[in-house]
Amino acid sequence: MLILIKSGRVIDPGNIDGIMNILIKDGLIAEITQAEPVFFGKDIRIIEAGGLIVTPGLIDMHVHLREPGHEYKETIETGCRAAVHGGFTSVCAMPNTNPVNDSKEVTHFILKQAEAAGYARIYPVGAISQGLEGKILSEFFDLKEAGVKAVSDDGFPVRSSLLMRRALEYAKGFGLLVISHCEEMDLAKSGVMNEGEVATRLGLGGIPNAAESVAVMRDIALSELTGAPLHIAHVSTRESVDAIRNAKKRGAPVTAETAPHYFTLTHDAVHGYNTFAKMNPPLRSAEDRTAVREGLADGTIDVIATDHAPHSSIEKDVEFEFAANGIVGLETSLPLSLKLVTDGFLSMDELVKKMSKNPARIIGIENTLKPGAVADLTIIDPDYHSKVNSAEFKSMGRNTPFDGMKIKGGAVFTLVRGKVVFEKERP
Repeated sequence: MLILIKSGRVIDPGNIDGIMNILIKDGLIAEITQAEPVFFGKDIRIIEAGGLIVTPGLIDMHVHLREPGHEYKETIETGCRAAVHGGFTSVCAMPNTNPVNDSKEVTHFILKQAEAAGYARIYPVGAISQGLEGKILSEFFDLKEAGVKAVSDDGFPVRSSLLMRRALEYAKGFGLLVISHCEEMDLAKSGVMNEGEVATRLGLGGIPNAAESVAVMRDIALSELTGAPLHIAHVSTRESVDAIRNAKKRGAPVTAETAPHYFTLTHDAVHGYNTFAKMNPPLRSAEDRTAVREGLADGTIDVIATDHAPHSSIEKDVEFEFAANGIVGLETSLPLSLKLVTDGFLSMDELVKKMSKNPARIIGIENTLKPGAVADLTIIDPDYHSKVNSAEFKSMGRNTPFDGMKIKGGAVFTLVRGKVVFEKERP
């Protein structure tokens, strides 16, 4: 079947920005033109995209799909279905599963499950260290051959500076990206939320900004020492943004991401001991939120990712100190990020870079709208008004602090390999 996406505003930063028609045939983009394409036969679907925005497929560089080992929280199928409902055609799956993705066997399993699910693409992330224990490097060559695009011990920092140096050196040799969870555990271990006035009032242990920024500075130094690319995950503090900005000015091969909760919420969301607002790194101060927004605006932070971390009520319906860290984000990321455009922090072109083009560039995949390219596309209605309803999530996780929030904009179609894998019902 042919698909004609008609009269949408096509935005592919550095390539296209205009009202165009896109013809899709056999899973590939056949034509992009201002004139209506000529086609023969009746076996065609026309998607009227007037007033909508058509972009290269959104890519989430940071998700936790929980399978294998924690399927009661999420499966690869439910996670990938949540992804396409959120407008994501591809996700990078972090390795803290059970067993840990530190071997080709686990990588093959993840890819097989993703293919069977038939929704979003998965780009597996392998573990830096065996078992995420921070002692012995995983077999990077085997992981690369099996299909991983990056390595990370996300959920845990690599505490040994020497092991992190070796990881960067080996990863550079194999063409793998190192994604760093930057946390100084000795500074963070007694805390459960951001250190500050709110934590004091609630009687909760605090985690200082330095627990993140000290580790960010160390890993930047190791990246500069080795010349190896480094991607810093879930940036949340002003000091980290400053360190990354200065590193980029020096020409360091460093990129960074943040998540919508860090530019939308502050530690005030923890009031009432709300475990859905508990995450690592924690929600920070209003000053930090402003710094993160400014880092996105000036290009210091390259990527908006979700750190999608589904949990069941077993982990969240407990005292705050004992609750698991993490929130779900695949189905709320796009509307929350579109607010950056509404509020003037980013242009639509810049937002597409941070949610589509930059992630593709950083992990080394093609994601361009041009004839002959694979038709992975997201179609966005920037004016669609709705309210977050976690009961309707396709993810098994309901742990979101945004439940009930009024939002504007979102994905209305997601196409993967030229197939419509999500279509939003609209009045």
